Amino acid sequence: MIYFVTGNKNKYEEIKRYLSEKIEMKSIPYPEIQADKIEDVALHGIEFLKEKLNENFFVEDSGLFIKALKGFPGVFSSYVFKTIGNEGIKKLMKGIKDREAEFISVIAFYDGKINIFKGVCRGKISEEIKGRGGFGYDPIFIPYGSRKTFAEMSIEEKNEYSHRGKAVRKLKEYLDEKFRD
Repeated sequence: MIYFVTGNKNKYEEIKRYLSEKIEMKSIPYPEIQADKIEDVALHGIEFLKEKLNENFFVEDSGLFIKALKGFPGVFSSYVFKTIGNEGIKKLMKGIKDREAEFISVIAFYDGKINIFKGVCRGKISEEIKGRGGFGYDPIFIPYGSRKTFAEMSIEEKNEYSHRGKAVRKLKEYLDEKFRD
């Protein structure tokens, strides 16, 4: 069994689509440091949790980086979403033509050593909040190659584009190789 340490049921539902037979959610609070890079946040989580768990486990951290806002909200994405939400981002982007953005996801997996799997999804910030699916910034992010926001997509469709989907596919390749019968 592999544990995904998260309190976010939405992230768990997305990731278990790839690792359904191998993954179980474990909600153990751990400090999320404010750092310059997403990788540092995930690594700090692993360092904190490896003393508490003896099993294989992983954490995932992600952020939305908006080019015109110099990478904001970035590593502060969760806090910014809780504070100003999509309406606040929409206001910050008012009148800005360059709407380029990227989501970055980092999965840190611990199996006696730390393994990092990174996924990036480039796209743009929508002019409008659209869709009822997903969570977080999904209603304002349109990945390149689509006309829909993540919130307008099914989980399966979103995972084809998404940063988290890309990172978890890399994790799955690693696990398939590591636990090959």
